[in-house]
Amino acid sequence: MTWHLGRMAGFDLETTGPDPLTARIVTACIVQVGDQQPTVAANWLTDVDGEEIPAGATAVHSISTAKAQAEGVDLRLAVDEILGALTQVILSGIPVVAMNARYDFSVLDREAQRYGFTPLADAFVIDPYVIDKQVDTYRPGKRTLTALCEHYDVRLDAAHSADADAVAACRVAWRQATRYPQLAAMNLDELHAAQVGWAAEQAASLQEHFRKKDPAAVVEGAWPLIPRQRGTTS
Repeated sequence: MTWHLGRMAGFDLETTGPDPLTARIVTACIVQVGDQQPTVAANWLTDVDGEEIPAGATAVHSISTAKAQAEGVDLRLAVDEILGALTQVILSGIPVVAMNARYDFSVLDREAQRYGFTPLADAFVIDPYVIDKQVDTYRPGKRTLTALCEHYDVRLDAAHSADADAVAACRVAWRQATRYPQLAAMNLDELHAAQVGWAAEQAASLQEHFRKKDPAAVVEGAWPLIPRQRGTTS
């Protein structure tokens, strides 16, 4: 059976900001779908370790500082539980689907580092963003999850809520494998390795473009995780 017909685990975070090295987790979702089994979801709302959620971030995911501090669980506990839940997924051989995986995995990794937790084991990762840029390189327009849902005819309810985004990412990945048989023909090892190469090539191309105006521009090419030595932990 090809990977897209089996079980997949969507993973999504909503956070305090765009920098994966400093962002704190506000909400998280891990949702298992497919393989003719019931959908199983785990959701977290955290207290953001007492930090303020910037207005710009609240405008994206609608979680205010007051709501997080009043209703959220301890962030340290949430990070521990998220790591544990993903570890169970990984040990089960289920691929993790994450839109722009480099961001979400790096945010979680830096949170784990802050609290002294063991890093997440290597996972089979499927990134609809990286895949879309590879299979349809020159398509104009945005490549946000909302845009990809429109392009691949996937319903997206409540964009920028972690649970809706996690489910939608899995649906997009399924559509991609259905539309492009060369993706479905790969096993998970092959697909993961291919995405490592594609992400590096995409970053190099974007960096070359940016350097036409800024010779010092750097675009991160590591995927699905920015190595710890490339950034601070706070």
